Amino acid sequence: MSAGPTRGLLLLGGTSILTLMAIVGGQRLLRQRAIAVTPRMDSAQVWARYRWSLDPVQRREAALLLASRSKDSPQRQRRLLAGQGWGPAPLAAVALKQQALAAQRLGRPAEAKQRWRSLLERFPTSAASADARYYLKGKDAQLKQQLLSQQPAHPAALAAAAELPDDASEDRLQANALHLARWGPHWPGAASLMRRSCGTLSGIGLSQEQRLSLASALAELGDGQAAELCLQGTPLQPPQELIIGRTLLRGTPVQKRRGEALLLDLANAHPQSEEALKAAALLSEPLRPKQALLDALPLSLQERSADVAAARVRLNGDPNGLEVLTRWPDHPAIWQLQWDLARNALLDDQWEQALSVLTTIPGNKLPDPLAARQQFWIGFSLAKLGKQEQAERVWDSLVKDYPPGYYTWRAEARLGGGDLPALRAETAAAATRTIKANTGIGQGWSPLNSGLPLVDQLWRLGLRQEAWDTWRSSQADVKPSPQSQLIEGRLRLGVQDYWTGLNRLWRANLRLVAPDDETQLQLHQSQHPRPLLPEFSAAAQQEAVRLELLLAIARQESRFSPGVRSPVGAVGLLQLMPATAAEMAAAPISDDDLQEPGRNAILGARYLAWLLEEWQGNIWLTAASYNAGPGAAGSWRSEELAQDPELWVERIPYPETRLYTKKVLGNLWAYLKPDWAGRDRSRSR
Repeated sequence: MSAGPTRGLLLLGGTSILTLMAIVGGQRLLRQRAIAVTPRMDSAQVWARYRWSLDPVQRREAALLLASRSKDSPQRQRRLLAGQGWGPAPLAAVALKQQALAAQRLGRPAEAKQRWRSLLERFPTSAASADARYYLKGKDAQLKQQLLSQQPAHPAALAAAAELPDDASEDRLQANALHLARWGPHWPGAASLMRRSCGTLSGIGLSQEQRLSLASALAELGDGQAAELCLQGTPLQPPQELIIGRTLLRGTPVQKRRGEALLLDLANAHPQSEEALKAAALLSEPLRPKQALLDALPLSLQERSADVAAARVRLNGDPNGLEVLTRWPDHPAIWQLQWDLARNALLDDQWEQALSVLTTIPGNKLPDPLAARQQFWIGFSLAKLGKQEQAERVWDSLVKDYPPGYYTWRAEARLGGGDLPALRAETAAAATRTIKANTGIGQGWSPLNSGLPLVDQLWRLGLRQEAWDTWRSSQADVKPSPQSQLIEGRLRLGVQDYWTGLNRLWRANLRLVAPDDETQLQLHQSQHPRPLLPEFSAAAQQEAVRLELLLAIARQESRFSPGVRSPVGAVGLLQLMPATAAEMAAAPISDDDLQEPGRNAILGARYLAWLLEEWQGNIWLTAASYNAGPGAAGSWRSEELAQDPELWVERIPYPETRLYTKKVLGNLWAYLKPDWAGRDRSRSR
């Protein structure tokens, strides 16, 4: 064969191989581009996107995610973010902001200023530009005014409003106080500015509308006295009347009477308003509402108020209870009434009556926690009536359809499972094994699904503070909903605001009816975070107590907020009373010591270990004792605790301890089941 044909064949074969390699490589790159950068990727995977991706957008996203993981190294952040502020996309503004912050941390003020100015010039309406105005404003009144007027709810604007020089004029004091009253009454320092603005001298120039705004904000903060002082005779409008009346109801006996009168006036003056319905609900709230207050409400309002109807059932026994449940099956007040009536029947061993009440509202019309409670007690009543097979079918459905919690645990126990592991390890080494097995569980990332593309993108790139600031700015005038509370709760957890974040998630959980599978899973996982694991793990190991028990207690006691102090004086993560803490430490201990997470966790774990030994490992008595004290819990012991512990809990005479015990045990079961992946999709709910 001649050399010519051979070279031709080799060339043809080589071209084919190169073409095939190009196709395979191209497909690989296309697949890579199709896979979004997320916190689920390890650093090597993200680095590969940063260095080799053909998509400049993906390279920038990778740079931002890597930078968010390098918070302790501003020099590395600066290198990663170099050149990433290109183009008109909103993410370019975020890149410029991160560059400016990195330069500030490195002590490069000129470079930081240049980045801030570039951000402000190129993206004057972006959420990130609020930070640029804040850092550049100095004594520039125009920049500050732009910040307050264009992005009033952004944290940078609220921080600027809260900063008031000692020599500030009365006009500036009032302007800043009014801004905070409208956009951020909970911002640190807002309350004192609003009180000063309402003072005798400072408040002289306030209009009636301004007084209403300041008084409403102070009432929202729970300061009814300051709200009343601020009004100084200003006539109230229904929204302000409602807010101030609600706050006064929770004050001193004298304030409570004024609050009741205020809400009655509102209801009678505006009986068809939404505020009147809410006023009626507030006057119907107590377990034993006042008959005279209900009778004083307009008849038309009484007729359309589910809260009033529920209150009358409580006052008059149960003549029309089932009828009321049927009329308003979608109302939270009726959900509570259903449980009150059912609980009374259960405690009286009236199983048929309990079953009748519990089945009046279908489970698919209730939020998950209430539906789970309903289904457990339906099964319990059926079992007491001798219908064991039906009861087990109900419990089996409950376990498969709802997230791990108190009632799914009790259903599993009734089905022959639900065993708890040893909560008091025999040795520190045994505790260490359980800690190692659980460290890192439940900390996975999942999409936010906020409905705002930029917020979701920032969340995906680990820029949680940016996501929170952007979302907060966009929601200033949006009426809260269960779905928005879920999003807000997750965002707040992302910036380590566990106190408010868990509160928002709890509220969402009690209002979201029949959530889809993804929402249900996100809500459950978000409600059981594992912050401060080094501190809790060290305490669990040292005191040989199960890590999940410490998390369960801390979630209920402080929502993982180390600085919390209760009205009765309990302090810190595990809410220890100073006397108890001193006994556990065998030495005097200060409040500052108790606010230190590691110290508090160790002393709380030691107290839990003592309680577990005191009650021979009985978790019911241990949980109740942690709230009410071992003396009170010991006085409640009965045979029912062993036979029907669920009924024993319902007989606890302290409502707070009754709820606390169920919450802690539900938390414990959830933390012990970190691999729950959602309801059984092979079943229809």
